[in-house]
Amino acid sequence: MKKPELLAPAGNLEKLRIAVHYGADAVYLGGRAYNLRSLADNFSVEEMAEAVRYAHDRGVRVYLTINSYPGNDEIAGLYDYLDEVSRVPFDAYIAADPGVIVMIREVCPAATIHLSTQANTTNWKSVRFWENQGMARINLAREMSMDGIREVRGKTGLELEVFVHGAMCISYSGRCLLSSIMAGRNANAGECAHPCRWNYALVEEKRPGEFFPVMEEGGGTFIFNSKDLCLLEYLPDLVESGIDSLKIEGRMKGIHYLASVIRVYRDALDSYCGDPGGYRFRPEWLDELGKISHRGYTTGFFLGKPTETDREYHSRYIRNYDFVGVVHETGEHGKIVVEARNRMSVGETVEFIGRGMSSNVFRLAEMSAAEGGDGAAPMLQSANPNQLVSFRVPFQVEKYDLIRREK
Repeated sequence: MKKPELLAPAGNLEKLRIAVHYGADAVYLGGRAYNLRSLADNFSVEEMAEAVRYAHDRGVRVYLTINSYPGNDEIAGLYDYLDEVSRVPFDAYIAADPGVIVMIREVCPAATIHLSTQANTTNWKSVRFWENQGMARINLAREMSMDGIREVRGKTGLELEVFVHGAMCISYSGRCLLSSIMAGRNANAGECAHPCRWNYALVEEKRPGEFFPVMEEGGGTFIFNSKDLCLLEYLPDLVESGIDSLKIEGRMKGIHYLASVIRVYRDALDSYCGDPGGYRFRPEWLDELGKISHRGYTTGFFLGKPTETDREYHSRYIRNYDFVGVVHETGEHGKIVVEARNRMSVGETVEFIGRGMSSNVFRLAEMSAAEGGDGAAPMLQSANPNQLVSFRVPFQVEKYDLIRREK
């Protein structure tokens, strides 16, 4: 059985290292321009080169997103940008605009190109069109059902990629005009303000200025707000359909989100592909996905057109855990150095999460400042964000393992 690639987002160099650590087969990232996550940290050309070296040394592929729709005034700058990034040995470029694809071909004739979900490919005729344009892979639109995906797979030999987890747009991906109208930020330029996540009230046409809240609970009304996509329970169907890549959304999400989602999908994918006949869905996988910030989960269009139950009208993000820190160094006899990312204090119970769904709950009895040498550093009662602290744990941890606590 062919095992699909697990493709993860990398919004900056740290996120790339976390994605590699927790088991991604490939990562996708963007530069400082010409991609649809321009508000993420993103990468300079020098950082791209470092990222690709780091990933390739560990057998992980790297794809560069250039999936915006540039205007005429951006063409000259895009040629310069392509010339710069052409020196970095990316495994593929991800593009959507036909003109951008032509420009990539002109500057990098040997480049492998993947078609972005921004092209909104929803049928096999479109897939064949893009196949004739030399695309190596198509990232199918989130609006496709499982039956539609299977039909496309039967009519093309191209690599196919589908989103399996992450935020859902209320419009075809990136086509929403609300951000431009309400915030002056163009979604197609990678500047989306996500107005679909905002709290709304209703105004009746003949009663201007009168705002009517629409609530069943006290949390407000989020009438454009989709739940998050989660296809974890349908991984066997996706694998058997012949999909080549399973994509996780989230270049602007934090590393706790990234680590938790990757380790769940990695474990589930390996479990199924390693023993399809003996595979059993593990509820703890879904429990783990409930510990990250999310808006409830939906299968989106995968099982057919969504219903009213796939919209999250009455609540904001669900956040049950706080991300506390990341393991910075490991030493002998269980001594570790942790970079605090949230305030942490002696006496708290925290959880270490590692690769392969490993998890260890630990009560923090004492800690010291990391600097000063063994035995010389001052003892601390609490640590603040970005502070390096040291303590001992009675279990094995690795660099880049994360620490969290239940709220």
